[in-house]
Amino acid sequence: MRFTYAEAMTDPAYYVPLAQAAEAAGYHSFTVADSIAYPKESDATYPYTPDGNREFLEDKPFIEAFVLSAAILAATTTLRVTPFVVKLPIRPPVLVAKQAASLAALSGNRFGFGVGISPWPDDFEIMGVPFEKRGARMDECIDIVRGLCAGGYFEFHGEFFDIPPIKISPVSTEPVPILIGGHSKPALRRAAQRGDGWMHAGGDPAELDRLLIELDALRIEYGARKDFEVHVISLDGFTVDGVKRLEDKGVTDVIVGFRNPYTTEHDTQSLETKIANLSRFAEHVIAKTGS
Repeated sequence: MRFTYAEAMTDPAYYVPLAQAAEAAGYHSFTVADSIAYPKESDATYPYTPDGNREFLEDKPFIEAFVLSAAILAATTTLRVTPFVVKLPIRPPVLVAKQAASLAALSGNRFGFGVGISPWPDDFEIMGVPFEKRGARMDECIDIVRGLCAGGYFEFHGEFFDIPPIKISPVSTEPVPILIGGHSKPALRRAAQRGDGWMHAGGDPAELDRLLIELDALRIEYGARKDFEVHVISLDGFTVDGVKRLEDKGVTDVIVGFRNPYTTEHDTQSLETKIANLSRFAEHVIAKTGS
């Protein structure tokens, strides 16, 4: 089992020392959150809070995902960075491919590209991208990013994008893993069909079991690959026995954090407290699982 440390909406000056502390403690990866802007007025809801409220996001600091990923990768040597998740279809995919390939090449293949569809029409509107057919647009974006990151000339002719033969350089020596986030049936299907892994956003344990069973069935349908990554947030991830249960269910990566990010209050934990929390978990769980 591998372990990922999750931190978001905290003092931007904390990220690099936290990443360095996580690397030293034995974590495999560090998550980076994505948010472009917060609308003054919106009737959109957030899919991962019980009441759909997203006011907890207002005035919270978000460093742009690729910029923060670069800073963390430059300050570490073994730690992987995994955006959780970049809102892919609101961005131009050729530019995204260049960004992802550059990060992977510079870091020695330490960039795992977590992507998802933004649930909010606002994100599409402010980026000048239609909200309609966003799933099909997402699929094309994934195919373009994967094709360009593979190296060599690549062309694409789809419903939304028409790209002549081009190539980008440099690219990484290993494929950039594309990890699909989301709990919906289309997201699970997309992960099984197009992804190198799936990222879970938390929730009820029984719901996680259902999602894992559904994902397994879809992976069989589309041809399961042995190196498929399954990243989950679960209370089971906080005990050695629980980690074993997750491992038995096919989970490859446990995402852990040590505070509730969905509160409207700003993060007041000190850097020292955060490092103590992640170090304590590493001592009591990571070290005892043989990871």
